[in-house]
Amino acid sequence: MPQPKHAPARVCPGCDGFASAAITLGGRDHHGHRRTITAHCRTCHGTGTLPVRQLVAAAGSEVTA
Repeated sequence: MPQPKHAPARVCPGCDGFASAAITLGGRDHHGHRRTITAHCRTCHGTGTLPVRQLVAAAGSEVTA
């Protein structure tokens, strides 16, 4: 019995699906918690995925670069 084709993976090529990261600023606040900021991927804006149309465009720019 043939298997159905699955949709292509939509994982962002810029961050490989890890769209956000907490970066420590060093030191702690007055409650003892670490001070951090959240950085988001510029390509997918923190979602980890891209629409197929943008994936094709991103793959084309990587090939020509």
